[in-house]
Amino acid sequence: QVQLVESGGGLVQAGGSLRLSCAASGRTFSLYDMGWFRQAPGKQRELVSAINYNGGSTVYADTVKGRFTISRDNTKSTVYLQMNSLKPEDTAVYYCAAYYNGGYYVSPKATYDYWGQGTQVTVSS
Repeated sequence: QVQLVESGGGLVQAGGSLRLSCAASGRTFSLYDMGWFRQAPGKQRELVSAINYNGGSTVYADTVKGRFTISRDNTKSTVYLQMNSLKPEDTAVYYCAAYYNGGYYVSPKATYDYWGQGTQVTVSS
């Protein structure tokens, strides 16, 4: 089992920045690929970004490319999502998730095994 706890959400004005963190415990963090998802009211959950086990492979949704950066620190068992130039349409509950890949490149279509409880991000216009 892997337990995931997100933090860092909040209320920010458009154009501002937030950094989300996801702390993992349980099994060896460095074995897992990690993803950030979000779900806005009335919308389906979508993948925002994902990173492979050692940080060498990342993917981003087109809507966040150039604004968001995913990273991880395996010594701290933590994955981050730096969000810059935030827009009202970024408002959502953000979730981190983990899955065991077994390969090198992170897949944007992976099925995730473990999920955090989510953290709310609200961007005001």
